[in-house]
Amino acid sequence: MQENRSSKELILKKIRKALLEKRDNPYPNLEDTPLYPKSDEFLEIMFAEELTAVSGNFIYCENGMDFIENMLQLAEKFNWRKIYCWEPELQNLLSEYEFPFYQTDKDFELAEVGITLCEALIARNGSVMVSNENAAGRRLSIFPHHHIVIARTGQLVLDLKDAFKLIKNKYADQLPSMISTITGPSRTADIEKTLVLGAHGPKELFVILIDDFS
Repeated sequence: MQENRSSKELILKKIRKALLEKRDNPYPNLEDTPLYPKSDEFLEIMFAEELTAVSGNFIYCENGMDFIENMLQLAEKFNWRKIYCWEPELQNLLSEYEFPFYQTDKDFELAEVGITLCEALIARNGSVMVSNENAAGRRLSIFPHHHIVIARTGQLVLDLKDAFKLIKNKYADQLPSMISTITGPSRTADIEKTLVLGAHGPKELFVILIDDFS
């Protein structure tokens, strides 16, 4: 026991000594070194590749009609019936083309799909930035098994810092109480290191980038 205590005290003394000694920074230019290599790739392509790499689905639409056509194809493919959308802007678009959806949270426990807006798309890692300031709130992006994110091309940015800049410009000092990023479907590998999608949220994530909402 005495030997163990002596060894511990010796290690602690070495640590204290190292902390007290002033040394020059061995990497003086580290903060100026870019974390990622420079890329000339289009943000749309970079985002699509990164999102696909984390099991997400990317769809590009030129306009509102193109969006509705893709929605009809998805609904038919997955046999969706309980589609929820609480964003007034998206509700108007869906209603214009007579696409069926739920405008309230009636029978929400049966929801199959949640359609939401977002704050930004981050191309570097294929992430979606969301907040609780949109009409969809917190629930619609978490509870249904399928989450569909609608974004404009102007919301596509390179890095996380650029996404926060969009947030800051939009809300100024009235920042949302919840700001989060979504990177692919919900996942966990806690049980026997087996990757399971949809463990704590949607098992499918679709990001639809629309060039023109009209």
